[in-house]
This record gives sequence, structure tokens and C-alpha cells, in this order.
Amino acid sequence: MQDQPRATDPVERLDPVVLHHIVNTLGWPDLRPLQKAAVHPLMDGEDAILLAPTAGGKTEAATFPMLSAMREKHWTGTSVLYLAPLKALLNNLVHRVDSYAQWLGRRAALWHGDTPESVRRRIRTESPDFLLTTPESLEAMLISVKTDHTHMLGRVRAVVVDEVHAFAGDDRGWHLLAVLERLERLAGQRIQRIGLSATVGNPDTLLTWLQGASPADRAGRVVAPGVTLPASATAATDAEDLPRPAGEVELDYVGSLANAAKVISALHKGEKRLVFCDSRKQVEEFGAALRARDVTVFLSHASLSTEERARSEQAFAEARDCVIVSTSTLELGIDVGDLDRVIQIDSPSTVASFLQRIGRTGRRTGTSRNCLFLATRPDALLQAAGLLTLWSRGWVEPVTPPPSPRHLVAQQLLAVTLQEHRLGDRLWPEQWNGLAPFDRSAGPLLS
Repeated sequence: MQDQPRATDPVERLDPVVLHHIVNTLGWPDLRPLQKAAVHPLMDGEDAILLAPTAGGKTEAATFPMLSAMREKHWTGTSVLYLAPLKALLNNLVHRVDSYAQWLGRRAALWHGDTPESVRRRIRTESPDFLLTTPESLEAMLISVKTDHTHMLGRVRAVVVDEVHAFAGDDRGWHLLAVLERLERLAGQRIQRIGLSATVGNPDTLLTWLQGASPADRAGRVVAPGVTLPASATAATDAEDLPRPAGEVELDYVGSLANAAKVISALHKGEKRLVFCDSRKQVEEFGAALRARDVTVFLSHASLSTEERARSEQAFAEARDCVIVSTSTLELGIDVGDLDRVIQIDSPSTVASFLQRIGRTGRRTGTSRNCLFLATRPDALLQAAGLLTLWSRGWVEPVTPPPSPRHLVAQQLLAVTLQEHRLGDRLWPEQWNGLAPFDRSAGPLLS
């Protein structure tokens, strides 16, 4: 409940200093629809899923209200956690979030596996207002003997989960939920949960999932202005009156990686092109084939060293006439600068993945989203054609968490024991506030 009347215009509810900098520092004449629609629910403390296509302004839609709430409610210490699935994404975001925080004399900091110990020591003693990290690093903080858990994390009031759909679809999502429940016990109160997601087929279900234990007791909503999704694939089949998705999409059969390299080396010279491949091996092979044709190439996959990854990310942002060859690591919201084209070798496995990839383009005024599919096998050609048919009908897969993973129950029991230095045989289910399968339903596994 607010102590003062709520402003009718959501923009007017943002902190005046934040508004000043939006207009004068960023030069924005107005906020995007999502950014406006998110202000009231987020500043009212509601859980939310913010749904928009890639480059839809989701980071600002969460950050501006959180900064305003921080000022309005006099939050101190590390009050907002910003979680993401990839270190590279966090590296890309921290300077942006920190620049916004500095408008109000606040600070953002980064903590993940590559963060030097000297930086971690500063974070432990000089708490940043925003802490950008991964769920795994958050758990490492909770079990570390070097960290005063209550001092460092006991004042967290909100958690922003970027690319939340990427967590929900696999076991990392269960781990995320378990760690958030432990964080709430440490803070001694409910922590607001905000998920940022590209288009998914079941955002309401995703919200309930993110809310964790006792979602019925938590206020929440999906914020998705202008986003309309059919209820199912069947509904999409019959929905001939749905507006067709925007984007220039082409599908061609080239028969081999060598032919694909020949096509790309000849097309769109002078432009920055992002090519998606299925595997690290294919990325390496395709990069070599392009270099043999005197194309400037940068690679991105999860096995790159920290130094090489940093060099590649810098080149992505600065280079122009080049080709970036990547696995799904660049599918998420990592900034690759002023991108002109997206090219897909064969086909991604889902419509949602394709939407992420085509969303990397069309960000400049006067340009449109685009994607060229180059199929190297007949089965890949058929898969791409089927995927594009579903996309043209406006259908997107629902995100479905895997069945309750018992192996994570065992992992979490060990983690809590390290955190608390003891664990009562009757008290352990309380650590997760009744979240299944970390509650007593896991009892037979441990008997």
C-alpha cells in the first residue's frame, strides 16, 4: 500500500532525477510501452514477467523503477540482485546498469567466476546497490566462509532474472528457485521477483514458476503491452486472421558448409553479419572456411578462454565489415554493436530461439529484422521450413520446466549444510519455504 497517491501517468512516478537523465542524458523523448507499463507494478512491489522481443528495452523497464523504488523506500546496501544465465551477458550489462545507478549516487558491481578476488573483497566491504551475478555465484557467496552473508545479502529487496525463460527450461531453473528461497530466509522477508523474457507461449505459467513457494500468496502479473500469443499450436493453425510477424526471412538449400561459406563471403560485403551454428565444432569449421576466403571472422562459443572471449566481445562491438560465427551464446541479449544481418546455418530447434536470433537485427531506424537460412542437409531444410511455418502463424513454444530433479535436492542439502555449518534432520525442509521438491516430499530419497 502506498503512503501517497499514485501518479496516474506511470512516467511521473519515476524519481525526478531518473526522469531528468532519461531525457537529458539518454536523449529519449519518451519511454517505450513496456517501460511505461512496468512502472506501477514494479514500484508497488509486485512480482512480474516483463515480456518483449529482443531489444525491447527490458533492462531499462526493470532498472528505472527499481532505482526509483530504491530512492523512495530508502533501501541501503545491496538491495537489488540482477541475475543472468551467462557471464558474457553480465559483462555486457554491468556498465549500463552502473551508469543508470550513478544518476542517484548509487553503484552497480559484477561478481561471477572471472571476477578477481580484489574486486570481491571490495564488494564484501563496500556493498553495491545493484549486484550483477549468476545463480551459481550467488550460491557460492552463501556458502563462502569469507562472506558475511547477512551483511552482504541480508538487505536484498528485489531480484531481476534476465532471460528467465533460459533458466526455466532446464535444471538451472530449479537451482535458481532453491537459491532464491534460501535468500528469502536470509533476508527475513519476501523478495520481489522480476523476470525478463523474450516471447514465450505461456508467460502466466512462467510467472507462477518464478514465484516459487506459495505463488498464490504473492501479487504478480505479466507485463506485455502489444504482445498477443495464441493459446496453442492448434489455435495457431486456425488463426488465419493473426497479423503476420514482421521480418525479411529467406530459406535456401546450399548442401554443405563449404557452399555456405562461399555464399556468405560473396553476400552483403561491408556489413556486420552474425552467423549461428549448432555446435562449437561447426563454429570452428565454418570460421576456418570463411577465413580461407579472406573474410574477417570472430568466433563465440562457451569454450573460449576468458581473454579470448573478452577480445571477441570488444571486436563485436567495434568492427564493421566482418562475420561473427557463434553458437547460441550470442542468442541472448549480449550487445554485438550495430548488426546488419543474421544468418542461420541449418535450423534452430525452436521458434523461441529463432525469435531471439532475428531480434538481433533491425534496431537502427530505417532497417528491418532479417534472417537468411542456409540449409546444408535435406532434413535441416525441412526443419527450417516447418519452424518458419509456425513462426508465420504467430506460434511460440511454451517453456516447460523439467520434472522435479531429485539430484538437485541432494546438492542443495550439501549447500545448506556448508552455509549453516549444520543441518537438523527435522528442520531441513524449512530451508526452502515449502518449495517442492525441496520440502518433505523429498524425504524418501534421503531415508
